[in-house]
Amino acid sequence: MNDNDELIQVAKIGRLVGLKGELKLNIHCDFPEQFHPRASFLTSKNFKLTISSFSPVKKTVSFEGYTSREDAARLVNLNLFTTKEDTFSECNLKDGEFFWFEVIGATLEEDGILGVVQEIERIGSNDYLIVKTAEDLVEKELPKLFYVPYIDRYILDFDRDKKIIYSKDALGILENS
Repeated sequence: MNDNDELIQVAKIGRLVGLKGELKLNIHCDFPEQFHPRASFLTSKNFKLTISSFSPVKKTVSFEGYTSREDAARLVNLNLFTTKEDTFSECNLKDGEFFWFEVIGATLEEDGILGVVQEIERIGSNDYLIVKTAEDLVEKELPKLFYVPYIDRYILDFDRDKKIIYSKDALGILENS
């Protein structure tokens, strides 16, 4: 793992399961395939853990060097992180799919700049862009933040290189927020 790359939280280690160091893994990403034997992650206590086994059905994990219940107990509640570089190599996106970290910070445009994506929130099965409204629109007394569903109805395209999201009808959402 490259220490200079920004880290992304992908999971949190949960409770102990069984007697041989297995732990529940609470996955915080859409790519469970990155959790496999020999995959390494940095912890919130800044040390590396390498997976020795993972059950995608039970969502249980064990780590190299933590083979007893007592050893594994020290890992409970630690967050697991990966780098953007490792994410690109481990996770396969389909055409038209993007990682949240690529979209956050992008400019939302619709006949001009509406704002910048500050965060993404999943509500039910839909992702919503939380957009910080452009200053010139805030000066016109429009809300400082607004939500735009990341669905075809509102999102036309995302230019990954320019970090621009092209939208339609998002201005209407802003005006009615």
